[in-house]
Amino acid sequence: MVTRVGAAECADERPAWLGALAQDMQRLDHRSTAERVAGLLRRSITEGEMPPRTHLSEEQLIAVFQVSRNTLREAFRLLTHEGLLTRWLHRGVYVRELTEADLVDLYRLRRIIECSIVRDLDDPGDDLLRPLLDDVKASQESIERGDWVSVGTANMSFHAHLVALAGSPRTNEVIETLLAQLRLAFHTAASPQRLHEPYVARNRALLDLITEGEYEQAAGQLEVYLQDSRAELVNAIRGQRIHANGSPGAAQMRTLHSR
Repeated sequence: MVTRVGAAECADERPAWLGALAQDMQRLDHRSTAERVAGLLRRSITEGEMPPRTHLSEEQLIAVFQVSRNTLREAFRLLTHEGLLTRWLHRGVYVRELTEADLVDLYRLRRIIECSIVRDLDDPGDDLLRPLLDDVKASQESIERGDWVSVGTANMSFHAHLVALAGSPRTNEVIETLLAQLRLAFHTAASPQRLHEPYVARNRALLDLITEGEYEQAAGQLEVYLQDSRAELVNAIRGQRIHANGSPGAAQMRTLHSR
């Protein structure tokens, strides 16, 4: 028998991202599969709503999604395989925290995918480029509001649309997972503004080169762009590790990650 918890029973305690998931779930067919549940959770991670170490309560999510425990656990399994979730023994499922090695490997794959796509472009046309322009505009509007989380989300969307120029559904699936993992690294930055603001102008410059047909130059700029972004996030992870090792709860957290 599947035990369900009424939404009202956990509404007072659940975080905001659970409420957003509940609204999204209302738009889906109640026969939705584990893949759809995983997709909603993945999107919440990509949009920065679920930072590393966020605990995913089975009871709360069963109430929100109105699915069986087995379906939810299958969604957890899919996202764990994608490197987005981790299970801590006797403690449950949590959003994963990236290591420096994870980040370096992630950027290695991003460089291979994104730069090769830009280098091989052949007049994609205004219709395909318009979503990238919309992402740049969304970034600029978010800056005016001082909403740096949304700036980061627009940046994720820009790179997803950049990869979509290749017209490859399989590559789109790969970059979706990579960008969700990348969003986990964003949470290590001490200043979201410092992390995101410079790349709005760089996204616009990259789009201008692509629009002008300067694909080789755009690919070269993108390589430097990704190198700079990787270096900044690696430094953020190192700084966070140094801070954590010196904090009172460091020993306990190291124990949790070793389980």
